Amino acid sequence: RTRTLSLSRWPRCAVTRHPTPRALQRATPQTVPRPRSPIVQPVSMRTAVALLALPALASCFSVPRHTPTRALSGTSLRRTRGPAAIAMSEESPDLTARKPRPKYIPGRIDDPDYVRVFDTTLRDGEQSPGATLTSSEKLEIARQLAKLGVDIIEAGFPIASPDDFEAVKQIADVVGNEVFDDGYVPVICGLSRANEKDIQRSWDAVKGAKLPRVHTFIATSPIHMESKLKKTPDEVVAIAVNAVKFAKSLGCDDIEFSPEDAGRSEPEFLYRILAEVIKAGATTLNIPDTTGWNMPWEFGGLIKKLRDNVEGSENVIFSTHCQNDLGLSTANSLAGAMNGARQVECTINGIGERAGNAALEEIVMAIALKGDTHFDEENGGQMGTGRIYTAINPVYISPTSRMVSEYSGMICQPHKAIVGNNAFRHESGIHQDGMIKNKNTYEIMTPESIGLMRGESESGAGIVLGKHSGRNAVSTRLAELGYELDPEKLNAVFDRFKIVAEKKKGGLEDEDLEALVSDTAFSSEEHWQLSDLQVTTGMSGIPTATVTMVGPDGVGRFVAATGEGPVDAVYKAIDRLIGVKLNLETYGMQAVTEGIDALATTRVTVSPMSDSNFMATAIHSQSGNNKVRTFSGSGSDGDVVVASARAYVSAINKMITWNKRRAAQAEAEEGAAKSAKIAAVAMEN
Repeated sequence: RTRTLSLSRWPRCAVTRHPTPRALQRATPQTVPRPRSPIVQPVSMRTAVALLALPALASCFSVPRHTPTRALSGTSLRRTRGPAAIAMSEESPDLTARKPRPKYIPGRIDDPDYVRVFDTTLRDGEQSPGATLTSSEKLEIARQLAKLGVDIIEAGFPIASPDDFEAVKQIADVVGNEVFDDGYVPVICGLSRANEKDIQRSWDAVKGAKLPRVHTFIATSPIHMESKLKKTPDEVVAIAVNAVKFAKSLGCDDIEFSPEDAGRSEPEFLYRILAEVIKAGATTLNIPDTTGWNMPWEFGGLIKKLRDNVEGSENVIFSTHCQNDLGLSTANSLAGAMNGARQVECTINGIGERAGNAALEEIVMAIALKGDTHFDEENGGQMGTGRIYTAINPVYISPTSRMVSEYSGMICQPHKAIVGNNAFRHESGIHQDGMIKNKNTYEIMTPESIGLMRGESESGAGIVLGKHSGRNAVSTRLAELGYELDPEKLNAVFDRFKIVAEKKKGGLEDEDLEALVSDTAFSSEEHWQLSDLQVTTGMSGIPTATVTMVGPDGVGRFVAATGEGPVDAVYKAIDRLIGVKLNLETYGMQAVTEGIDALATTRVTVSPMSDSNFMATAIHSQSGNNKVRTFSGSGSDGDVVVASARAYVSAINKMITWNKRRAAQAEAEEGAAKSAKIAAVAMEN
């Protein structure tokens, strides 16, 4: 089995270029009650397929459209939502299905437990150094965010450039008008500074959406007002009020105001300026911890103070916008929600200025897992019943993360929470043993719940077969791959596995393991074993190889040889050490998996020379003529020279085994002939 390196593991959407998990190709009905239970383990892929085969259940699923119907037929806009995760266990509702959300009303949420998700990936996220998105990429990301179910998409900063304006306008005109079957359509927001030119440009960009919003801001901390704005507090209040009034005069009834650097602003000044913008028409008050300065208890306390002391606070939605300079953005956002904030601003993968923003996936999954139990009055909750929730469909988290990473060029670190490559992988032998027995031992959520279809691979437990893996993990995976090995062969494979795993970073994949099985358990009798190999080569020197091998007598021997290249030198040394004369008929090498540290599998075909002690001939089945027999061998290793040597030795061992068997047969035939002759003589006598 070989992997075609140019192909993705995911099937690709017919319209967009981003990967789409198979699970997302099915959609469930929209009449799903709001679940209130922690995420539990899903049933297996095979079970889900079997369930879908039942007529009564099959009728509940449909194929989601990845483009609006209008784009295909010119009819009315309708899109099928695709929560499409594998069904959860019977005792708990499916948290991967998108939950119903309260009807969107600017400045009001009818359910006090509902938390709006404001995504600013396309605006603040794009401000990450090196993160540049084209207009078409922004549109695709916006569509994916709509599938994810975010309440508000901050599409950009329209005044920044004509291209930014057109990108925001396109998102507003397209995504902002794609209404899903349950009536959901995202709010499209444009950012502006607190001046008329910016606000006009922002409104012109977003007004084509069904639910447009203008977001305006001005700094309110002493250091910003004095050093950057060079304005007095009174002047800042006047600018803020005029900005909100101007947006209102344009016909915008959904206005968000942010006091920049609120985390370092004087609370009393915040009370004043926020009360004034509420009177002017602001519907959402966003409280930014612009520099990531606050501790969670400070930021949560600030939200509570503002709700208690700002005149008219009951008529607006309080929002959080937390930077990650101290690694506390998610914690601060959740502290804000604990104290009554009902909008959280975040980005996919946490990308953004400097150390980034609060990560959407972290906030959403924290609320999904803890929203029912950890935000009530007993735990310090300040609003509603304490059972907060969002309407995010988490099975779109993984594909959205990958899309943003691919388009922005901002690669997630492997250990990034929720979406990092290692987030659901387990290499420690102790952890792997626990995962094999019960996945809940080391996972608080399933990868399937965020759209990462682990399926039947990796033992269904996210196991990474690496240097810390135990025999149980290796044998379990081999059994799942269909290899039932006796203890002796399993030991041989495991010993070889440990050697390779010491050198290969990132663990071994199924193909690597199968290569080792072919190289070890299914290899011929090892008359000669490769013990050590040292090679010196370069452009100015003569390639030299020193090879150490253990022979059939158990004695180690070594020899050095030179050649045209390192592999040629190794092969000549092996020939000299074993005492064979061979022709190298074919030589081929390929990577088992992708990556610079991938295992290399080498395959060779050799034939003995005419004057070799191991001459082997065979009769051609069609011509009846004798021909020189060839022997093939394969070897795998992270070092291509070692892999080549192992393949060559494997072929030689096959040749030796064939010759020994041939010699034994000849001896048996000769003995039988002698016995027959003796018997014939005896009969004559």
